Amino acid sequence: MNKRMQLYNRLHKLNTAQIITLGFAGVIILGGLLLWLPFCTAPGYHTSFTDAMFTATTSVCVTGLVTVVTATQWTLIGKIIILVLIQIGGVGLISLGSIIFISLRKKISLRNRRIIQESYNMDRMSGMVNLVRKVLLCVLGAEGIGAVCYSFRFIPQFGPVKGIGYSVFTAVSAFCNAGIDLIGEDSLAPYVADPVVNFTTIGLVIMSGLGFVVWWDIWDKIKQVVRGKLPLNRAFKTLRLHSKMVLVMTVSLIVGGTVLIFLFEHGNIYSIGAYSTGTKWMASLFQSVTTRTAGFFTVGQDRFSNATYLLCLVLMLIGGSPMGTAGGIKTTTVAVLLLGLKSNLQGKKDVEVHHRRIRDSYIRSAIVVTGMAFGVLIVMSILLCAVMPKTAVQDVVYEITSAVATVGLTRGLTPQLNAIGKWIVILTMYLGRIGPLTLGTAVTVRAQKMPSDSHLAAEDIMIG
Repeated sequence: MNKRMQLYNRLHKLNTAQIITLGFAGVIILGGLLLWLPFCTAPGYHTSFTDAMFTATTSVCVTGLVTVVTATQWTLIGKIIILVLIQIGGVGLISLGSIIFISLRKKISLRNRRIIQESYNMDRMSGMVNLVRKVLLCVLGAEGIGAVCYSFRFIPQFGPVKGIGYSVFTAVSAFCNAGIDLIGEDSLAPYVADPVVNFTTIGLVIMSGLGFVVWWDIWDKIKQVVRGKLPLNRAFKTLRLHSKMVLVMTVSLIVGGTVLIFLFEHGNIYSIGAYSTGTKWMASLFQSVTTRTAGFFTVGQDRFSNATYLLCLVLMLIGGSPMGTAGGIKTTTVAVLLLGLKSNLQGKKDVEVHHRRIRDSYIRSAIVVTGMAFGVLIVMSILLCAVMPKTAVQDVVYEITSAVATVGLTRGLTPQLNAIGKWIVILTMYLGRIGPLTLGTAVTVRAQKMPSDSHLAAEDIMIG
């Protein structure tokens, strides 16, 4: 009894970062054990424990890298388990737990409300229950619309039952930025010239990548415009600073990525050079969007030129925006770093944008997140090169960048990984999903704090 009380007290003292870290690990382990069971593997196939854990990790971490072909490796039960794991990873463990409590009409404690607040990085604790309801409504609504759009293509091709199943699975995977599909080994490559599949996927990825806070802010301004309370030409100016930064960064990355990929690849017959001009632009747009953590592809990643390869590395690492389903270091993080660089070059004391000042704490957080992401990228790339010495370094870097940013794109290396290499990628996906900052907070031992009114003596050093 005393041991149970001690365990309970230890669990109760866990902070939000530790709860998220352990929670995701628990779901991954449970999912891996379930997928390892014989009834989850299709007849004629064998699933190793490593492949089961890899699949569970890539599903919960909504990455999309797979060591086995999802369409043929798993039974219907296995595919349903993968779909559930994707949904858990996309919506978030904390949100799903809160949704269960709400549905059971259980009261959410003050501590649990604080956990929800910190997991979504919200400024206020008020309205947390309503926040969770809105998240669930947005997720199910977007996935439902996506499934309907996909059904116009998949039902005629695969029949009613399989077509609906493929539509639902692909919609959930696209909105959650998982990039796992049931089509086959070539992802969405058979639909490179299909506008229905392309634009449905692009729409789901962009919407989920914006983040729910931006959704609600935009929707609020739309309602004000429709009701005549807000002029249309002032709608953008009245958005929250967060929304403005997310929208500007998202549009810039998508448009810039699309144009550059088209310029780099329009004459490359191995990638998009053989397609019509319209298909070239659509494939370029799809590649620009999917590198923002989606994981689907309509053109094989090993077919692109070196210029596009480097561009995709940058886009993957940046990823989507906070409080969404995307990975990466996030658009706002990059925006804050660029604004900080600009302010320092101009000799300004404060980092300013849209007539607002960015708090110093956000700048420090952006530096920590970026630094830890690059740290994980470098260390894991070195380890993977060490255990797979014959593999081209560019393929290793692409693989690890894709894993740490939870993108799911590969240049063909994932199915060729050896056992140790798979576990390195598993750990990388896990670190990428829970976030470098969350992990750092969870494992850092509390140090003695100095009094707030005391400062150490300053001393100059040389920089650059």
